[in-house]
Formats: sequence, C-alpha cells, structure tokens
Amino acid sequence: MAQNGTAANGTEQQKFRPLEQLSYEQARDELIEVVRILELGQMSLDESLNYWERGEELAAYCEDYLNGASKRIEQALQQREARNAETDGEG
Repeated sequence: MAQNGTAANGTEQQKFRPLEQLSYEQARDELIEVVRILELGQMSLDESLNYWERGEELAAYCEDYLNGASKRIEQALQQREARNAETDGEG
C-alpha cells in the first residue's frame, strides 16, 4: 500500500503510489484501508485530509474502472445479439 515518509519535523505528507500503477483490486483494497485509517481518527487534521483526498481519488478511479467494465460487457452482449440475429436471418 502506501509508504509512510516522515521527516524529522513530522511535516512530510504520506506517499501514495500513482493511480495508474494500481489494478482495480489494488485500488479497492487501498480504499478499504484508507477508510479504516480514517475511522480510527488518530491523525492530525492535515493527515486526515491527505487520506480523505486519497480516498476520493481511489473511489473515483474504481468507479471509472467499473463503468468501463460495464461498457465492455454491454458491447460484448450487443455483438452477440448481432451475431445471433445474423444467424437467425440465414435460416
């Protein structure tokens, strides 16, 4: 998941992997972990905001991924229906 980078003064923000390097499953799992961390409520406001922003990014990424998967399924079904219609028309 994320790598925690802390400077001597504790001001360095959490380091997260770029979204484009994550599979859907990795993004979903990280989102679950971010929610767990936020629910603990044991961070500073800045740290909490950083995790909240990451959670929003991950949620949007997962939603876009699922929307793309739905479109692919719809296209495959339409292609199958078109092939079936062609086959039915031949007989």
